[in-house]
Amino acid sequence: MSLPIIDVLGNCRMFSQVQHPGFDRLVAIAKFCEFHKGEIVFWQGQECPGMYVVGSGLVRVFKTAPNGKEHVLHLVGPGNTFAEVAAIGGFDCPANAEAIAPTTCVLLPRAPLKRLLEQDHPVCLQLLTGMTLWVRHLVSLMEDVVLRDAAGRMVRFLLESEPGDDGTIELPTLKRHLASHLNLTSETFSRVLGRFIETGLVVELDGNRLQLLDRQRLQKMHDEG
Repeated sequence: MSLPIIDVLGNCRMFSQVQHPGFDRLVAIAKFCEFHKGEIVFWQGQECPGMYVVGSGLVRVFKTAPNGKEHVLHLVGPGNTFAEVAAIGGFDCPANAEAIAPTTCVLLPRAPLKRLLEQDHPVCLQLLTGMTLWVRHLVSLMEDVVLRDAAGRMVRFLLESEPGDDGTIELPTLKRHLASHLNLTSETFSRVLGRFIETGLVVELDGNRLQLLDRQRLQKMHDEG
């Protein structure tokens, strides 16, 4: 069963600082969206529909080079947003977005959202605070690419992944999407994951799920950089 709009927005860190009645105004303009696996949410250069908040499923935000090579900028799961900068800034979509699993989203349409921010300064300031958390996350991703090796990036991803009800981490259907997100080749990703499995850090289950067997050891690897 899909979560109600109010719960999807309430579970999103972008809106964690937004208080009532401003939060209620956000709920009032929001629309519920569903996407099939493989469905394009929007294309690069298209007029931005608004800010999306993922309720369930997974969306990949990616760029395509002139030679056809794709690079995954973000893998957006429940509780996270995409197209927020374009929606607030009022410019076209800077990348493509595709649902890589059956996905539900809440859409805050661009025009009503901008009007709300222009009219309600407390909401604008509270949302700005929420965006700083998002920017800090992006800076951390950049630090990973520059400062951490392949194993370090994988460790961080595993530790920060939200486990499901059964305690497992579900990977994207195509692991190359995750490899691209971590700025790794598919071969390097598979080699590092295989090493983690061999050394007893994780176990790979069916359906692209991983079980972390030694979180303490993974945390030590992360802390040691």
